[in-house]
Amino acid sequence: MSYADEVFKNNVIDILENGVWDTDEHVRPRWEDGTPAHTIKKFAIVNRYDLKKEFPIITLKRSYYRSAIEEALWIYQKKSSNINDLSSRIWDAWADKNGSIGKAYGYQAGVKHKYPEGDFDMVDRALYDLKHNPASRRIVINLYNHHDLSEMALAPCAYSFTLNVSGRTVNALLNQRSQDMLAANNWNVCQYSALLIMFAKASGFIPGELVHVIADAHIYDRHVNIIRKLIKKEPFPAPKLKTDDCNDFYAFTKDSFALVGYKYHDFNEKIEIAI
Repeated sequence: MSYADEVFKNNVIDILENGVWDTDEHVRPRWEDGTPAHTIKKFAIVNRYDLKKEFPIITLKRSYYRSAIEEALWIYQKKSSNINDLSSRIWDAWADKNGSIGKAYGYQAGVKHKYPEGDFDMVDRALYDLKHNPASRRIVINLYNHHDLSEMALAPCAYSFTLNVSGRTVNALLNQRSQDMLAANNWNVCQYSALLIMFAKASGFIPGELVHVIADAHIYDRHVNIIRKLIKKEPFPAPKLKTDDCNDFYAFTKDSFALVGYKYHDFNEKIEIAI
């Protein structure tokens, strides 16, 4: 069994058995038909994935890892917040007529800040510190800028990425304020695992653990039956990851990553997305 499948199943079973429903609350998200999108949730789930052992992708259904990685590149490499720079259509519902999602995600990653060593955006500052000051405990990329929240189409869900070096290994902590477990959980795990690999290769380190902290881990009401069917499936073993031999963070593409022997179950259910 893929370890990511084990983690996912344990998480959603815990939410369904021990979670709290928000059906008595006024909620912001809506389904496409205008109905309030309620959830059952658990607070503060923490998962650890050791990339030295396997790439954490689920097999209970297909995870479109290249599209997930492309979104990470859109944010941290292109530093864009315009959907016209992204081939997938996952952000269309939040974009304005010009394709912008406002001062969110990639916009924040690209803002330059002044340091004694010069002007850097957060990504380039992280790369600089990994190469020149790996003992630093301040290698943090934080996209949650309160000053600009009112100009974001959606406040960042996965908002903080902390890199920390131990010996020749670089580990990462991903903080996420909110997560739709069916639609986005493994999507985020795959993309931030790839991002950790990119930072590691670009700075001469070995990728280690991705620790994923989810403040509000929830299952939407219209996803519950889908989840119950999904977790009855028997997972396949994890595939093997192949990555390009690249040491330039900005040279990676979504095709720099390939999974060998990726087997997954057929999944024909439509996943509605709450907006």
